[in-house]
Amino acid sequence: MVNPAVAGVRVKSEIASEPPQRAIIYPSGVFSMFHARTVFASCAALSVLLLSACSHNEGEGDSSESSSAAATGADLSFRDGTARQNNADANTGDTAATAAPAAAAKKPVVRKWVQLSAGKAGALNPVVINGAGFTLYRFDKDTANPSKSNCFGECATTWPPYLVAKGGRVFVDGVPKSSIGFIQRDGALQVTIGGWPIYLFNKDLKPGDTNGQGVGGTWFGVTPDGQKAGNAGGGQTETSASPTSPPATAGTFFNSPNFGDPSQGVAGPGCQAVRFSGSLQISGFAKIWEGDNCTGKSVTVDKNLADLSAIGLTQVKSIRFFN
Repeated sequence: MVNPAVAGVRVKSEIASEPPQRAIIYPSGVFSMFHARTVFASCAALSVLLLSACSHNEGEGDSSESSSAAATGADLSFRDGTARQNNADANTGDTAATAAPAAAAKKPVVRKWVQLSAGKAGALNPVVINGAGFTLYRFDKDTANPSKSNCFGECATTWPPYLVAKGGRVFVDGVPKSSIGFIQRDGALQVTIGGWPIYLFNKDLKPGDTNGQGVGGTWFGVTPDGQKAGNAGGGQTETSASPTSPPATAGTFFNSPNFGDPSQGVAGPGCQAVRFSGSLQISGFAKIWEGDNCTGKSVTVDKNLADLSAIGLTQVKSIRFFN
């Protein structure tokens, strides 16, 4: 009977010298020298594969949120043109009734398709709008490199993140595909432009509204390359209103600075005409405009102003309440 220890030594030496095929007896049975060489080669190949896999995965845990999301974003289907041009189902994307900003504020809305169009909204030109014509915004307290949102909780209720389902479709209409990205959020993907996460504003009541422009001095419509819409030469003014301030329901305008009579009381909701431009008493935030019917240059306010001329408007002709 062959000693197993001796047999083991014999296998090692015979594999090294590769003599003619011969039987080797192990305690568990008999197999050929050809089989031994095959097993050895298979194990060696498996080792190479394992080493390669380890090398490939090394450091992946350090990847940023934006990098991880970018890889996931590869699952999305990009289509040139609008959703309508591509015959998209109107009930599953931007044009669905549940995707309007006010509805989106109640809970995260994940769309099966989104549309990114370079367009015009109010005084903002260009600005990115979605497939329903609503303005898309960026937040200065977020970061673009890496892409990261800092708007959660109450902030995300006022400013719903713009979400698309994993495996969904993105219709590109005048926005460079190279500027579009994604970060993972709420089990879906939040769209980024120029690295900036983008949002809707739940006080935009109809397509083309830009009521979120300049709020808090940190919220701006986003341009197709990720810049602030209207921030340079666009006639928009940064303001001191907080994005979490409650909306005002009424205000009183005075004919002269320091709240001098005569005065005019104005109440919302919606856009209201204003006669006096001297000073303003208000509690909560609202938006005042130089033009009639809430048009032209605007400023968001959230406190009493003893001299309206100090905020950069030559006059005040209208105010919009969001209550």
